[in-house]
This record gives sequence, C-alpha cells and structure tokens, in this order.
Amino acid sequence: MVQGVQVIKDGSETAASYANVSVVIMAAGKGTRMKSALPKVLHRLAGRALLGHVVGTAAQLEPDRLVVVTGHGAMEIEAALARWISTIATFDSKTSLQCVRQEPQLGTGHAVQQAVPALPDDGVTLILNGDVPLIATPTLQTLLAACGGTQLALLTVTMADPTGYGRIVRNGEAVQAIVEHKDATAQQREIREIYTGVMAVPNAQLKPWLARLRNDNAQKEFYLTDIVKFAVADGVAVVATQTTDTVQVDGVNSPVQLAQLERAHQLRQAHALMEQGVRLADPARFDLRADARGYASGQPGRLVCAQDVEIDLGCIFEGQVSLGEGVRIGAHCVVANAQIEAGAVIHPYSHIDGEALGVVVGPGAIVGPFARLRPGAQLGADVHIGNFVEVKNSTLAPGAKANHLTYLGDATVGERVNIGAGTITANYDGANKHRTVIEADVHIGSNSVLVAPVTIGAGGTVGASSAVTKSTPPGALTVVRGKQVSIEGWKRPVKKA
Repeated sequence: MVQGVQVIKDGSETAASYANVSVVIMAAGKGTRMKSALPKVLHRLAGRALLGHVVGTAAQLEPDRLVVVTGHGAMEIEAALARWISTIATFDSKTSLQCVRQEPQLGTGHAVQQAVPALPDDGVTLILNGDVPLIATPTLQTLLAACGGTQLALLTVTMADPTGYGRIVRNGEAVQAIVEHKDATAQQREIREIYTGVMAVPNAQLKPWLARLRNDNAQKEFYLTDIVKFAVADGVAVVATQTTDTVQVDGVNSPVQLAQLERAHQLRQAHALMEQGVRLADPARFDLRADARGYASGQPGRLVCAQDVEIDLGCIFEGQVSLGEGVRIGAHCVVANAQIEAGAVIHPYSHIDGEALGVVVGPGAIVGPFARLRPGAQLGADVHIGNFVEVKNSTLAPGAKANHLTYLGDATVGERVNIGAGTITANYDGANKHRTVIEADVHIGSNSVLVAPVTIGAGGTVGASSAVTKSTPPGALTVVRGKQVSIEGWKRPVKKA
C-alpha cells in the first residue's frame, strides 16, 4: 500500500480505493471568449453543465473532500453545486464539498492557494479544471496511482498543434519543467507534449510549493505549473502519465470549441451504442443528453437498448431512457425519461417527456407521428396514439386508440376504447384537476368534450360533438347537442364602406 492509493485484487479485475484524497476543481475564470452572461463552467455539453461533468467524475473517485474554487459568477455556480450534491450519494456518505472564492483571479497557482485552508497536511490532492468536462475516471485513477502519495504526477498529451499550451520540458525521460506558451523559447515551442491542467500532488509538498510561487512572468500571474521546477529542485520525482485521448483533456473556451466537443462526445456515445448492436441511421445526427430541466443535478443521460433497436436520424434522448427489443424510433423524435417496451414504434416527430413521473409505452404500441406524451402517460400493449394527440397523466389499457387531434389529460382509459378525432378530456375547472374514466369498449365520437369528473360506462357510445358533463351508464348511447336550426335566405352582414 502507498499513501493515498490502495490496490485491491478482486477476482480477475483490479479495483482501487483512495485514502485521504482531496479534489480541487478550478472554476473561477470569466470565460470572456464565450461572450455570455452565463459563467463558462455552467454552459452545457450533452445537456449537462461543464462543471457538472467534472463534479460527477470526481464523485466516482469517492474522495474525502471536494473543493471548488469559484470567482466569476460565484453565487450562480455555488447555487448550482448545492443542487447537484443532493443527487450524488457519495456526497452524503463520504465526500465533503466546500467552495472557496478566488477574487481577483490572479492565475492558476493563485486559485489553488485559495483552497489550501481546506486541505489537510497529508494525503494527496488531485487538481482538475471545471472547463475540461470529459476527463474519465480511469484516467484519474491511473494518475493517482502514479503519484502514489510521494511523487508529483502530471497528465500530459501530445498535440499536433500545441499553440497556447504549457510545454513539458524533459531531460531524457525526466520532467524538468512546464513552460507556458507565452514564456517559451522558439525551441521550446517546438515541443508537442503539453500539460493538460490535471495533476496529483502530495499535500506535504503542495502547500510549501504554493507559498513559493511568484508572478514574474509574461502574464504577471501565479502559475501552478511553476511547482514542477520546485519539485525538481527539492529532489521530488516528477512523473508524466500520457494519454492519447485528446477528447478527454480538451477544454472549452469558446462556443466553437463547445460545439466541437459536443459533436465528438455524441459521436462516441453513438459508436458505443452501435457496438452493442443498436442500428443508428446516422451516428453524426444522434444526441444523448442529461434531462433538459434537470441538467443542474449533474446527472448524465443514460440510454439502455435491448436487441434489434433501430433509431432514425436526428433523434434526441434525454435523462433516463430504455428501449425494449425491436423498438423503432422514427426520425427527429425527442424521448426523455421514458420506458419504451418491446416492439413499440415511435413514428417521426413525436415528443415523449416523462420528467419526474416518467412515461411508459407498452409492448407493440404505436405512437405518432407528431404525438406528444407528457409526464405520467402510461400506454398498455398495442395502444395507438396518433398524429397531434397529447396524453398527460393518463393510463390507456391494452388496445385503446386515439388516432387524431385529441387531448387526454388525467384520464383512465379502458381496454379497446376508441376515441374519435378532436376529443378533449376537460380536466381543469380553473382551480383543480379532475379525472375522466372511460371504461372498456367505449366509443367516443369525434369532437366530443368529456367534462371531468365523469365516468363513461363500459360499452357505451358518445355521439359526435357531445359535451358530456354527467356520468353515463354501461352500454348507453349518449348524445348532448343543441337542436339544429337552418334559416333559409339568411344574409350575412355586409361590411360598411
């Protein structure tokens, strides 16, 4: 066992646990190039705040403490963090969260200096950046293992164009320094191995090194990277763990970079699904995101697919979605927080959003095109929901059909019910919601209004254009209409000149 990391053999796999590990996330920058009032780390990638990605990854390490350095937009960022931690179990059981302010922002070294009072004198600190969202847990585990509680471990990558990045200066294999681009000589700028902004440092050395930082450089800032030369001077080994995965370490500084990283991330998710057997019509036009309303929770989107699932182009999946065997999703659908069971077909341009209540589409059901399923919609087997039909907080039993231009809100619909075009369950009286019950084998004529609370008895029929305000007995024909009057020779009013 080394300080900070314990490697445990578990069957054929190797698991790692961490003792006395702190994580510092730098999230104080203004992000001027984003040209936005929103703090840079709260801009979203895959529906999730950049900082939310980093916090979620850090939480998987189950560190003892997480320190987030805020500055620009501090109140907004800290409020978001408070929402996120309520959804991440490890914050309750193991990890403490603390925010510290960097005001003014005087460089990366100055940022970590603000975290020093929150760090213990022993153990290891892992330093991350809030605008580098796709760093992966295994990469960080490898870096912590390289640190071992005694060495300064840097995460590096080789780039074709390293312009703007700090260069890794070596003497043979040994790392001697990190030189920022603006301070690098012409020869040093030829170096293509760069520092990613991620390091693991023993606290016993980190604290005195931070105290020695000076701002005698081109930008007049306190560079965190200067601790490398302090480590070399003090005889502490500096090790570089290289990654070949540039997407993991790409930062976001502009809308262009954000869009590029979004596409790279979505393409990876698409390829992972296709490797599992999912058929995507066009992996370049596929999106899996966090819940559109719940992105502040920091939770990622998750799509679970059974065998022989087909997804057409332009589809967006949000939150937690499962697709059963043989499900087909038509072009340009949005599906959020829903369970689509085996054999169901979602036709193009349909919108399914379960929010907190969820949506269930039963086996063999057909939805769309242009249908909308809202929270609490529960469709049984072989239910048909057609074009421009909206279902909210309603249960449809097997075989029920509403094929055209209908609103079903707060309704319980029985087996084999057929609902004609233009039907509305009027569930709201201006103050409270009420339920409509349509029992089995009922036929509702087109353009009817069922004013809740009301029950339509089993096997009954409601004539077209009826406004039903009272419950009906089983098997009855119910017609609620005014008498038709035709006035012959009637003249329309003429517009005055």
